[in-house]
Amino acid sequence: MKVLGVIPARLNSQRLSKKLIKNLLGRPLIQWTWQAARQAKKIDRLVIACDSPELAEVCEKFGAEVIITSSEHNSGTQRITEVIKKIEAEVAINIQADEPLMSPEVIDSLAEDILSDDNILVDTVIRKMDDESLIVDPSIVKAIIDKDSFAIYFSRAAIPFVRDKNTKTIFYKHLGIYAYRTKFLKLLEGFGPSYLEEAEKLEQLKILENGYKIKTITTEFDTIGVDTEGDFMKVENILKGRSGGK
Repeated sequence: MKVLGVIPARLNSQRLSKKLIKNLLGRPLIQWTWQAARQAKKIDRLVIACDSPELAEVCEKFGAEVIITSSEHNSGTQRITEVIKKIEAEVAINIQADEPLMSPEVIDSLAEDILSDDNILVDTVIRKMDDESLIVDPSIVKAIIDKDSFAIYFSRAAIPFVRDKNTKTIFYKHLGIYAYRTKFLKLLEGFGPSYLEEAEKLEQLKILENGYKIKTITTEFDTIGVDTEGDFMKVENILKGRSGGK
């Protein structure tokens, strides 16, 4: 199998209790994410990697293939690494469970890009932004890239720092979806603690700190990670707009 799509899902969340099963226009939030991912043409198989029987039951009711993984994992990447030990695939795509607005076109573009070059071990997605409130918001992860679209750094800070306000600057928002060569995921599992990862609370920095590259592709699509009640309401309003207010 070429491409395995995995939605790592944890029931408990700190800022918005049990957000993945919260009712969003008549469906649990995670169902919206799953339905969007199912529309991607480049995914050969899609699974939800749950941490609890309660969440698994909810997902199975709407037809998802579910694998229950350890509740001890600290990240979605660790959850996916457990899954690929059970399901063989060349590439695994990490689709964030709390992003119901994720576009299937983004998933397909990511899959196409990593499959186009055997040397790409990790691939992710960025988009240009110019909203000052987002640029300075620490909940929005920013990226800077080199001339070949490989990531130089990711940060919650506004990077690059603009010393001269007349300097033309491009800011990129990082969308938290990744494509991994599964052979690299198995290697990543053995990496020790990362100073940068701990400082910024961004797990992709462990990859850069260990000297590996992360390829990026640029998209016009955007998404919203649902971390708070405010995020939930934003997503709800967008989905209402798409369905004509229903």
